[in-house]
Amino acid sequence: MPRALLSVTDKTQIVEFATGLVELGFDLVSTGGTARTLRDAGLAVKDVAEVTGFPEMLDGRVKTLHPLVHGGLLGDLRKAEHRETMGKAGILPFEVVCVNLYAFEKTVTGPHDMEEAIESIDIGGPAMIRSGAKNWANVAVVVDPSDYARVLSAIAEGRLGELRLALSAKAFRHTAFYDSMVSRYLTEAAGETPYSETLTLGYRRSNALRYGENPHQRASVYVDPLGGSGVAQVTQHWGIELGYNNYGDAFGAWELVCDLPEGSCAIVKHGNPCGAAYGRTLAESFRLARAADPLSAFGGVVACHGVIDEETAEAMTEKGNKLDVILGEGFTDGALELFRTRSGWGQEVRLLSLPIAKPGVRLTLKTVRGGALAQDSDEDPRADWKVVTKVAPTEAQMRALAFQWAIIPHVRSNAIIVGTENQLLGVGAGQMNRVQSVRLALEQAGEGARGAVLASDAFFPFPDSVETAGKAGIAAIVQPGGSKKDGAVVAAADDLGIAMVMTGTRHFLH
Repeated sequence: MPRALLSVTDKTQIVEFATGLVELGFDLVSTGGTARTLRDAGLAVKDVAEVTGFPEMLDGRVKTLHPLVHGGLLGDLRKAEHRETMGKAGILPFEVVCVNLYAFEKTVTGPHDMEEAIESIDIGGPAMIRSGAKNWANVAVVVDPSDYARVLSAIAEGRLGELRLALSAKAFRHTAFYDSMVSRYLTEAAGETPYSETLTLGYRRSNALRYGENPHQRASVYVDPLGGSGVAQVTQHWGIELGYNNYGDAFGAWELVCDLPEGSCAIVKHGNPCGAAYGRTLAESFRLARAADPLSAFGGVVACHGVIDEETAEAMTEKGNKLDVILGEGFTDGALELFRTRSGWGQEVRLLSLPIAKPGVRLTLKTVRGGALAQDSDEDPRADWKVVTKVAPTEAQMRALAFQWAIIPHVRSNAIIVGTENQLLGVGAGQMNRVQSVRLALEQAGEGARGAVLASDAFFPFPDSVETAGKAGIAAIVQPGGSKKDGAVVAAADDLGIAMVMTGTRHFLH
């Protein structure tokens, strides 16, 4: 009779699967808790210890690591020499192995100590999965309860061989993901740098998207189980499903608003901020943010540092507004009801909530053809700012410079922004030369540029940007410095009576 080896931590539908195997003529071999579960359901099960002749030992660390188990998983029945060796050793083959692993991820993402983490590292399970998966020509490896029904159907219809390669690939993905969780946890626990000789990161798909940036591109969303909360794990309260571009803009808006004071609001369109503000209420913050560029805000993504109340919802749903995604730390019942019932809004607006991101450096990745680039996230080191001009910024101007400097890392380079101590007024993003970004930011700010401040993500290579800003009435500038022409740039600011501060920190975003 064919044999199946069953050893699972997640016992979802295992009784139903095992019952189906028995009905198809399989003998069952199992371990520990799985065997008890199956016996309690009235199924006949042989313990692995009966097969190997050895009891479980070392607190269960050793129970399936035995030739009579792995020989049955690895023996290639297509080869006469394998069949002969197995016969002499009394090794019987397994046709099906169903294994899922100790809940390491669940352990380390909850309250635990190192000892508990170590005991949650599965050894025998991955070994069985890998053995059976290597021998996919003879063994069907099942690691996911969602596959139980189709495996039973394939066995009943005599087409199990058609599934084995795909099941093998899925099994190796399963163990690779598991090992990535363990290696990353231990790397962090040991205080090792993530920039080691190999980079092992595991992501789990949370959602298959309709398409990517464009309709002809496939796309999915994956979550990082050890990466903490973020846009990939948002709670959606209302609206149609998010698209690829929605996720990208939602990430940009949320990262920006997390760097701004509580009560702030940011609006992002096509990857760049088109509005950001801090008012007396969230509703006022939204109105100020939208006022900077109402045209671009139409169809944009809004993020609020706080809980969105009914007053804020009223402001967002005023006539002429249209928003694709709204994020906040939460929504009041009144706000949710207003979004759901306000005429013309329907389900097109997606309402999302998530916690404010905790400050700290994290690993970021950018894929390139053939590999990936890894770096620390851009967290401002809060270095000492230096006033480099004859005139120093006023206290109000320093507040404005600080507010705009918090926004500039979230604007695509070359990045120039213009604003006040509580409002973004103009953005020049992604231009190939810096002076053109200056012109665009000033044009958008209009008359608001007079007496406002300007921030630049990198140094000015020539004085022309400062001269252009001076003509528009900019009162103070913050920039990293570091150009060979710093002296000429500062001299231009002095000639125009503009206060200038250098931070020593660049904030490119490509």
